[in-house]
Amino acid sequence: MEIARSKSGIHLCKRKYALDIVEDFGYLDCKPASTPMDYSTKLSSESGTLLSDFANYRQLVGRLMYLANPRPDISYVMGCLSQFVDCPTIAHLEVAFRVLRYLKGCPTLGLFFPCDSDFKVSGFSDPDWTACIDTRHSVTGYCFYLGNALISWKSKKQTIVSRSSSKAEYRALANATCDAQWLSFIF
Repeated sequence: MEIARSKSGIHLCKRKYALDIVEDFGYLDCKPASTPMDYSTKLSSESGTLLSDFANYRQLVGRLMYLANPRPDISYVMGCLSQFVDCPTIAHLEVAFRVLRYLKGCPTLGLFFPCDSDFKVSGFSDPDWTACIDTRHSVTGYCFYLGNALISWKSKKQTIVSRSSSKAEYRALANATCDAQWLSFIF
């Protein structure tokens, strides 16, 4: 973890680790991608042809999962890719390679905690209704800020299938509220 402190605040990132992954997989000279994945693409267990050797995919996803801790920008895509470590396909590997291209363009992104931030807690939540093609479960995403600093985020499949987008919304808000209870004890 790299920590940079200045008069404006503290920046946390894993720049060297990100560049090491990009270099180890031969993407140091690639054209950077503007986003970690094409969000119009829905991955499933039947997307593409099964890989003949799973080791390369598993190693890449494992290393990227470790990197995702101070990188909320890649958390969602890593949650998607980690679902397929038992039977990855070429389509899954291509999405993982796109993450490498994205990291090439922004290796220093991470978390920033400004010095002049207020102590107002705010949160946002939103589901992606029936996001998982295989199970038809919705995916809940939320984030919480302390002033301008991101302090908590999560993207997770809902435990049951929602019959409507409004039910998925209610479940997303309920999950975010439950998971945010610890904030009331701290602040």
